[in-house]
Amino acid sequence: MTISANSKKVAFIGLGVMGFPMAGFLQKNGHETRVYNRTSSKAGQWTQQYGGLHGSTPAEAALGAELVFLCVGNDDDVRSVVYGEHGVLASMQPGSVLIDHTTASAELARELAAACAEQGIGFLDAPVSGGQAGAENGVLTIMVGGDSEAYAKAEPVMQAYARCCKLLGPAGAGQLAKMVNQICIAGVVQGLAEGLHFAQNAGLDAAAVVEVISQGAAQSWQMQNRYQTMLKGEYDFGFAVDWMRKDLSIALSEARKNGSHLPLTALVDQFYSEVQRMGGNRWDTSSLLARLQK
Repeated sequence: MTISANSKKVAFIGLGVMGFPMAGFLQKNGHETRVYNRTSSKAGQWTQQYGGLHGSTPAEAALGAELVFLCVGNDDDVRSVVYGEHGVLASMQPGSVLIDHTTASAELARELAAACAEQGIGFLDAPVSGGQAGAENGVLTIMVGGDSEAYAKAEPVMQAYARCCKLLGPAGAGQLAKMVNQICIAGVVQGLAEGLHFAQNAGLDAAAVVEVISQGAAQSWQMQNRYQTMLKGEYDFGFAVDWMRKDLSIALSEARKNGSHLPLTALVDQFYSEVQRMGGNRWDTSSLLARLQK
């Protein structure tokens, strides 16, 4: 690790498939990084691979940190590492910033922003897109909600693992933008699955067809990165169905609050429930094709 004048003392809470490499990029980019993970052996594995330190509680990991990053599972998981005597807010100092990379509700983001403000701490809700590959390659897209002062402190550090990072509005805006992201993905993946299914049933060489249509208006990230594995029936490439259903549930709940009509999203969510009944809970989201082929 090379220490530079711009290096920060940071903490990273949550070392799953996303958080583990994201925290690694912070350490590799010269930031003094202390991590925490509920399964302590994972934190030990991280320190062996990247150096840095790990704390026995979220509060210990966050002690003295200028920036504290979270990347855990859901709203309840976030609350469990933020509040209480062992939560990060118990040790964070005024002027520091809490950045939540978890895909969670906009309601939680606003709650955390208020709790942080009471202690003079900045807060950003900053969910990411790009999946496991994006985290491992440091090319995530980060959608951010919060105030500009907190963002100015955190953005240069988040660049360690971001290809694109943008402040989109006040607390909650990042989570709302992530909902838009998942709504769009759901429809695109279902369309791709149906197209491949149709091509196969029509007796076409589906791979050859995709090579052609991907040069035109049908092209998408999902088509470019998933059609080959989908045709092979391989669904172990990133974002799991269980996680997608959690995200779509958040989006559908928010839609009921703001009066949005999401019939396609609701339908694809039900299709994913069928994939789960097939045993595909941990398959990636492109497994919608398996449902059509069953």
